[in-house]
Amino acid sequence: MKNWYKANLHCHTTVSDGNHTPEEIKQMYMAQGYSIVAFTDHNVFESHSHLNDANFLAINACEININSPMKSKTDWQRCGVYHFNLYATCPDMTTAPPLPTMDYSDHEAINRYIAERNAEGFLVSYNHPYWSMQTYEEYSKLQGCFAMEIYNHNCEMEGFYGHHPQAYDEMLRSGQKLFCLAVDDNHNGGFPDSFGGFIYVNSPSLDYEDVMKALTNGDFYSSQGPLIHEFSVKGDVLTIECSPVALIVVYTQGRRCYIKKGENLTKAQFHIEDQDGYVRVMCRDKDKKEAYSNAIWL
Repeated sequence: MKNWYKANLHCHTTVSDGNHTPEEIKQMYMAQGYSIVAFTDHNVFESHSHLNDANFLAINACEININSPMKSKTDWQRCGVYHFNLYATCPDMTTAPPLPTMDYSDHEAINRYIAERNAEGFLVSYNHPYWSMQTYEEYSKLQGCFAMEIYNHNCEMEGFYGHHPQAYDEMLRSGQKLFCLAVDDNHNGGFPDSFGGFIYVNSPSLDYEDVMKALTNGDFYSSQGPLIHEFSVKGDVLTIECSPVALIVVYTQGRRCYIKKGENLTKAQFHIEDQDGYVRVMCRDKDKKEAYSNAIWL
């Protein structure tokens, strides 16, 4: 039997530019029902295994960046950036990954960097494309990411740059078979950016390697609030069960969408076709909060 564990996979602390210590973050998130936090401080990779216990797991990780050239500091408001989170799949990984040195426009070198990190045992996620001022021509060329952020709470609170569902579909349509993440990216500075984006991981235990295997396999869903109890495809029937919502939408590789509206919807079934390519679900509750499944390729 597997269990559901609530997780935030993007978090900053006083190790880099956050305003709370890792110990304080553990207390804050456990108080809100979280069991897992990935500590993704900027360009700093270190173990937080001392925080682990029967009810809490710290994932060792870091966030790295590749910036486009800037002539002056004022260019920062318009420059494109790649931000990637690197998640160690094994708790014994203690060697910090090398920071990237390639040019922003060198996609071959960027993909080689991702492949090297994968070979070392890191899962790589692509972060907040809207905030990053990036276009389809840039992120459609990425290879080797296990996931991308479909919702980033810090970006949404900072300037309504937090929703990225179009970018997820565009990456899928470019041939990338990757998952999607809702995260906080919390710094806990001048505005509230905790507890707004999370995933639920379906794992047999809170053991580090069990959780990382579940992430690798896509055994999770993302949310700002609603819960997804089932998302499955059997033959040509897609079934969704969730907490009460007002809208259920199934997106596909093409223009076709399957939609159900109502009050307090908790289940929907749709007949799908092979030509749909892939299917992914979005559930929206009466407060406009959304939950997202990973894509299932048909």
